[in-house]
Amino acid sequence: MVGREKELKIRFVPGRCELVQEDVDIPSRRALITGATGLLGRAVFKEFNENNWNAVGCGYRRAQPRFEQINLLDSIAVHDIIHDFQPHVIVHCAAERRPDVVESQLDAASQLNVAASGNLAKEAAGVGAFLIYISTDYVFDGTSPPYKETDTPNPLNLYGKTKLEGEKAVLENNEGAAVLRIPVLYGEVERLEESAVTVMFDKVQFSNKSANMDHWQQRFPTNVKDVAAVCRQLAEKRMLDPSVKGTFHWSGNEQMTKYEMACAIADAFNLPSSHLRPITDCPVVGALRPRNAQLDCSKLEMLGIGQRTPFRAGIKESLWPFLVDKRWRQTVFH
Repeated sequence: MVGREKELKIRFVPGRCELVQEDVDIPSRRALITGATGLLGRAVFKEFNENNWNAVGCGYRRAQPRFEQINLLDSIAVHDIIHDFQPHVIVHCAAERRPDVVESQLDAASQLNVAASGNLAKEAAGVGAFLIYISTDYVFDGTSPPYKETDTPNPLNLYGKTKLEGEKAVLENNEGAAVLRIPVLYGEVERLEESAVTVMFDKVQFSNKSANMDHWQQRFPTNVKDVAAVCRQLAEKRMLDPSVKGTFHWSGNEQMTKYEMACAIADAFNLPSSHLRPITDCPVVGALRPRNAQLDCSKLEMLGIGQRTPFRAGIKESLWPFLVDKRWRQTVFH
């Protein structure tokens, strides 16, 4: 919907409250966000919604009442919402992003990461919408960083393989689409387990028990707010320049192992870190991970696109609601 529509609001006046109708402006630019209930999707929806876009989010199990409930494997439902809403931009955040889950549930993961993505790209092309497909640094094997968009992918695990296949399906069905590869994410989580970064917080806080932390894999933790800003900037650049398409990289620029992240989290909250133990051996449990899949982000930077939040500032903002010892809130924030 474009233009103006009526919205019901509650107005409080002395002694009573009343329900009134007010005209509200509906932004003319329309963005559809898949996976809007997830960590990245929530940030992308908020970024567009707060910057003069008419944003609609869709999810599945956790969608209602805030977002549209859409099963992305239902091609008719996908067709209907895209043709009804007529978005200018679709940001495809929905994915099975847990490498160990993909290893054990490959068929289901492939349906979402590959088949649904290809169909979404086809439907986007049908209405002239610019599709941004969120991919991963795990399409690379981590042996020769930093990686440019033109470097040859070589995923080590099935998650990386399904996301790479998803990239190909998107670009085959929609030559005007964009692929945005990103690394490990963190941000304002609803629960600590939502991010491989924030999930470490309990081990950091409970210093009465030693905790082994990986000190082998090199990561570049990236704030979802920054990725969301990049998606919006990319969309707005595309609306001015149709040549903006293809594959792009975005990443934080602070290189850290999980052990170093945990120490930085402890430092941000003035917590002890002596109980954290660095493990320098290559992990032997779970899906294979690349040692260092650092992404070269110069292509987006040359377009004037980008935003980076310092890790300590971003992680403090993300984790303070989960502080167990509330007394620390006084020392950290006052």
